Amino acid sequence: MSTETVPRWRRLEPDERREQILACAIRLFGERPYAAVSTTDVAREAGVARGLINHYFDSKRGLYLEVVQRMVTVPKAGRAKVPTGPLRERVEFSVDWLLDAIGAHGKTWIAVLGTEGVGNDPEVERILAEADEQAAVNLLKTVGMYDAEPEGEQLRALVRAYGGMVKALGREWITHGNLTREQVQLVLTEQLITLLVDTFPRMQRQN
Repeated sequence: MSTETVPRWRRLEPDERREQILACAIRLFGERPYAAVSTTDVAREAGVARGLINHYFDSKRGLYLEVVQRMVTVPKAGRAKVPTGPLRERVEFSVDWLLDAIGAHGKTWIAVLGTEGVGNDPEVERILAEADEQAAVNLLKTVGMYDAEPEGEQLRALVRAYGGMVKALGREWITHGNLTREQVQLVLTEQLITLLVDTFPRMQRQN
């Protein structure tokens, strides 16, 4: 039997089934607001019984929190891939890696950052804040500046603020189509280099 004719309900290992359900949820939450997606919709899309949604994720909210976590967590680049050359080369790599991660599920990434989610949910806010911090840490490690002490917290704060620009430019690229990916990459690369090479040293001199 070819892969094209294998029924969607074929038996999968638990981790595979969970990932299948999550992938379908990511797609649906990118196409519709939170309130317009039901667990029945996700189950139908995944070709599973609705009870499996509750089995793996407890509830629709639990499933959505998993989607948020997945969307805002940028995977680390393997050490073998990270360049060891000049700062510009490392920044260009980091921005390209980031945009690849964002672009993989762009509409859903935009959706979980917007207001059409579950409202002022403390758990969503916690996930977003932790993701912002981890993204700053990973970026600084990639560009070779994580050990900038004693002002490390200020540098991470600066990069977290830079994350706001990433989100705004992501909307211009993915949602509005006003900028191309290449233009977004150029702006983010130049701005990050400016922050690290010019702005941050000037901040240090003010301490």
